[in-house]
Amino acid sequence: MAMDEIRRLIRVRSRHNRPAFKRRGLHQKKGLDDVWRRPRGLHNKQRRQFRAKGALPQPGYGSPAAVRGFHPSGYKEVLVFSPAELPDLDPGTQAVRIGGTVGRRKREAIQKQALELGLKVLNAKDLTPPGEGTEAEAETEVSEDE
Repeated sequence: MAMDEIRRLIRVRSRHNRPAFKRRGLHQKKGLDDVWRRPRGLHNKQRRQFRAKGALPQPGYGSPAAVRGFHPSGYKEVLVFSPAELPDLDPGTQAVRIGGTVGRRKREAIQKQALELGLKVLNAKDLTPPGEGTEAEAETEVSEDE
């Protein structure tokens, strides 16, 4: 499928008027997670589909199958945990998301190699140490103190 068609379908998906499917009683109890659970009570008004009580997920709310799971930028997300996984990826259609358990040293290596391969990193971090800066910044700090 052409990249223009994918971008068009992603725009259609984002314009799609989809309600926020809220779990019943979410605002009442602190311990409830914000994840959808089907209402099953006999007298439950959301299950009985009273309009004011929120919509239920149904097939018509789905996104186009061609772009399901795509990142809004138009790339397919690929979760990466090591630099060895990068050479197999296609920079034209795939983007990298670095795993949350990856440490600083390996993250730095992954970001560096992804940049060389022309891959987009969706959750890139600035890895310069906080003490380091340009020499011009250091000179301005000295002149302000005087």
